[in-house]
Amino acid sequence: MYQKELQIIKQVYELYKKYGIKSVTMDDVAVNMAISKKTLYKFVTDKSDLVNKVINYELEKRDKTFSEIFTKPMNAIEELLEVNKTINGFFMDYNCSMQYDLQKYYPETFHNIKKTRRQKMFNAIINNLKKGKKEGLYRKNLNEEIIAKLHVFRIENIIETDQFSPEEITSPDFINELFSYHIRGIVNKAGLDFFETLNIKHTGV
Repeated sequence: MYQKELQIIKQVYELYKKYGIKSVTMDDVAVNMAISKKTLYKFVTDKSDLVNKVINYELEKRDKTFSEIFTKPMNAIEELLEVNKTINGFFMDYNCSMQYDLQKYYPETFHNIKKTRRQKMFNAIINNLKKGKKEGLYRKNLNEEIIAKLHVFRIENIIETDQFSPEEITSPDFINELFSYHIRGIVNKAGLDFFETLNIKHTGV
């Protein structure tokens, strides 16, 4: 990817987060970047192409963040805590209108991303469950596939439902409760003791 193309994608990503996808035209992008539309079309064929590139940039950015977490020397519970903090940050940055526009005006891109994100989330949860069981922190008898599917289902439906307001979804308390609800259902006694020690350490309770 050209440096200029990456610069355009990063800038458009910020515009989409702020204003949504539909309201940001190619003219807006050109003006914001202080370039002509002719120059812009050297890097993208049309708005659909631009949207795809912006969304792929967002996914790659998130993948890199999670990959860095999974390479750190932590046990399964510490790993989940780091993931929780990262998801909390993503939700704080979440824009409902961007999600809505993507789903309504670019359904193919939306469904492809949803499928990819779901599989990656499922794989990450499965790996964490196996790790926790191996470390003696999670219940030995838990069904990894069922738990992983339930957690993916929960997260996806939280984002898409109107049961919760955007303010609720993006609040730290909401993510912390979701995390606590998940982990208390999978840990054994040793895992629960360790988790509560971490809670004291991180919340000051």
